[in-house]
Amino acid sequence: MTMADDGLDTAGLSRVLVTAVRPERPGAVANALTFGWRALLKLKHMPEQLFDVIVTPVMFTVMFTFLFGGALAGSPDQYLQFLLPGILVQTVTFTTIYTGFSLNTDLSKGIYDRFRSMPIWRPSPIVGAMTGDTIRYTISSLIVVVIGLILGFRPETGVAGVIAAIVLLNLYGFGISWLFVVLALIVRSPSVVMTMSWLVLMPVTFLSNIFVDPATMPGWLQAIVAVNPVALLVTAVREIMAGTATLGDVALALIGPAVVTALVAPVAMVLYGRKT
Repeated sequence: MTMADDGLDTAGLSRVLVTAVRPERPGAVANALTFGWRALLKLKHMPEQLFDVIVTPVMFTVMFTFLFGGALAGSPDQYLQFLLPGILVQTVTFTTIYTGFSLNTDLSKGIYDRFRSMPIWRPSPIVGAMTGDTIRYTISSLIVVVIGLILGFRPETGVAGVIAAIVLLNLYGFGISWLFVVLALIVRSPSVVMTMSWLVLMPVTFLSNIFVDPATMPGWLQAIVAVNPVALLVTAVREIMAGTATLGDVALALIGPAVVTALVAPVAMVLYGRKT
């Protein structure tokens, strides 16, 4: 037995101490994916959050098809071909509200104070939650497509067109949801987040080409619709499913969320740093 001058058994101590190399700290991507998984687990433990994701798309698709189809397009079947891509956009747009709602709920409970003390990439709780919410967008989109197929909707581009449209919708949803992240970091309660979000989304959504052709609108309203990000996305999704989409259509649809991300995401990170 080897004894040091102070009586310490250094040989025995070296055998019990861990000598392996410490594993590297997870990077930003791993942190974000972990919080994305957390967002999905919240749906598992609180399935009532999926209520609006499931019920709202079904209600709008069925109701508008049969209430207005005959008056606007001659028959529900013809109107459904025009309406369903718009309903897809409306559904994802409405679903982005829950990014801000969930964030504000967590902040009000003090959960993010716990995240602040952890050795993680600082923005990962927000970026991860937004990444997890893309699953919510995908679920709501698939529900609309399934209901549409049951009612008679037939995309010209088949499964490939549906997948391409959903990818575009997810990119749009991720970009636009930064607006509601900022709102969640400013207001004090989830109910205020919900109310103010609807005040923004309702006029933007209905002043678009989701339900009717803008050619039937007054000139001044057509000018508004022409630059409405929601209308640009609806046009792109319609063209994708019809097989007539161009790169310009897709680019125009992504300008809105890209600009929002570039301008609002840095503001959100500053507010988040101050909040926590």
